[in-house]
Amino acid sequence: MPIPYWRLSSFYWFYFAALGAFIPYWGLYLKNAGFDTVQIGQLSALLVGCKIIAPNSLGWIADHTGKSLPIIRLASFLATLGFCGFLYAHSYNEYVWVTLAFSFFWSAALPQFEAATLAHLKAEALRYSQIRLWGSVGFIVAVLGVGRLLDWQPLTILPGIIIALLLGIGLAALSVPEARANGQDHQPHKLWHIVKRPEVMAFFAVCTLLQIAHSPYYVFYSIVLKQHHYSVTLIGGLWALGVVAEIVLFIFMRRLLARVSLRALLLTSICAGVVRWLLIAYLADSTAWLVAAQLLHAMTFGGAHIASIHLVHRYFGSQHQGKGQALYNSFSAGLGGMVGSYASGYYFDLIGATGIYTASALCCALALLLTYSWIGRESGN
Repeated sequence: MPIPYWRLSSFYWFYFAALGAFIPYWGLYLKNAGFDTVQIGQLSALLVGCKIIAPNSLGWIADHTGKSLPIIRLASFLATLGFCGFLYAHSYNEYVWVTLAFSFFWSAALPQFEAATLAHLKAEALRYSQIRLWGSVGFIVAVLGVGRLLDWQPLTILPGIIIALLLGIGLAALSVPEARANGQDHQPHKLWHIVKRPEVMAFFAVCTLLQIAHSPYYVFYSIVLKQHHYSVTLIGGLWALGVVAEIVLFIFMRRLLARVSLRALLLTSICAGVVRWLLIAYLADSTAWLVAAQLLHAMTFGGAHIASIHLVHRYFGSQHQGKGQALYNSFSAGLGGMVGSYASGYYFDLIGATGIYTASALCCALALLLTYSWIGRESGN
């Protein structure tokens, strides 16, 4: 059966286009709605906190039934329906409940689609980056388009834009056929036997730390740039620049992985994170240094994500692939995102952007130590 390249790619396009309309501007939307930095941090923490529970419960069902696409489709359409609640929410408590309802289904779809994509690719797993790059293209289109639109339209139009893109995710999922991984592993292991391996535990700790480090970027980067008097168009352009760099890396990733180990890729990506967060912490007044920091997004997100996806694929095999991708999502975007979002919101007014992004650099330094000590040393992968 041929790989449904464009149908897989269309899901990533719409998913990350929705993310591109959401992440850079939702903090501005919440601030415009009257919420303070602590409340924005709390709502962001709730948004990603659902990723601890939802992907794992639905991942178990997908691996048990071997039918991930119906789960992805249902989750995508229910996420769209849940987000419609923001059109009617006004108080903080109403935003909390709508955020929980939306995020539970939103966070469940992507890990299962990652597993479905790898199941379609089978022995051609190195082609993953060629499909995933279309998600980055969608992100750029949304970031630039929405940023330009919000320069002359009120922020109140943002939910409507996001709802349209969320609906596109569900429609794209309907076009993708089901696929199974290539048989069962020759020596299947129980899930707990895989998770308790020191290298895998260290890997999940690193994923958590890297997401904690990225959280102030996702939640407060646009607000920080607005405080430095950058226009919404330029803010969107800086977001897009980071993803352009990510796309360039994805284009060459297949050839890169043929020459370098996953360990080397992950170590390099984490080192780039230390540099990137220090640049934002201390040189946010300089557009040139912000450009340099955004170019490092190719490694801090793109390189780390590709290395992580392939490590999960290697650690968990076909038998536990859905659960493995769900666990990766839970520790990184879930636990790490929740801790990072809540902490950055709580401390933002106390230690400022400089202190927050310095803490991000320290998280990357700790992740670097764990990676160097534990991940890929014996296998050399």
